[in-house]
Amino acid sequence: MRPSKRAFDELRAVTLVPGVAKHAEGSCLVKFGDTHVLVTASLEEKAPSFLKGTGKGWVTAEYGMLPRSTHERMRREAAQGKQSGRTQEIQRLVGRSLRAVVDMSALGERQIAIDCDVLQADGGTRTAAITGGFVALAQCVKFMQKTGMITKPAIKDHVAAISCGIHQGAAVLDLDYDEDSTAETDANFVITGSGGLVEIQGTAEGAPFSDDEFGQLMKLARKGIGELIELQKKALA
Repeated sequence: MRPSKRAFDELRAVTLVPGVAKHAEGSCLVKFGDTHVLVTASLEEKAPSFLKGTGKGWVTAEYGMLPRSTHERMRREAAQGKQSGRTQEIQRLVGRSLRAVVDMSALGERQIAIDCDVLQADGGTRTAAITGGFVALAQCVKFMQKTGMITKPAIKDHVAAISCGIHQGAAVLDLDYDEDSTAETDANFVITGSGGLVEIQGTAEGAPFSDDEFGQLMKLARKGIGELIELQKKALA
């Protein structure tokens, strides 16, 4: 039995609430159980310098955890003067994941900045940020279409992310902190609506995992991603 009493292939209670930030062109409050992340999408009328003159835009991301998003207060990274390696790795992952489903030429020379602020952490903050990030991004693109900034579709597909792992010898979907902290294997999957693989991060914490176990994790991930994309569609309807 899982600590949360969920079935092995059961997501935590997931909610995607769009339009929660008044001033942002796109926003989403995403909850995966007790993991809560506020994501905003901000339109900037200027692309990065390396894209100047190309006619193409860009999607970038920043990620951070609030001081009491965890059991004990952590110092703000801004107060320490630098970002941790974990923070940099996660925000790059979020950016890559969202760029995978955007037609940069449709944006023109503009940038969409995705800000992911973890309000409360209980495992899976990066997967929640990506899943909610797509909702915020799609809202921002819709704003650009409504205001006549862009005239052709900029989003090619949905994208979402989910964690899977081997916990007490069994493959399980959507790990919370209790499972994540003791899992024998932990993996994150980023997959598009059409089933394309954007990124897989998998690590054996103890004994190496087998091809068969990886196949079980992949099967669970695809099931979970399918459910998350349906929730994205409902949030954006």
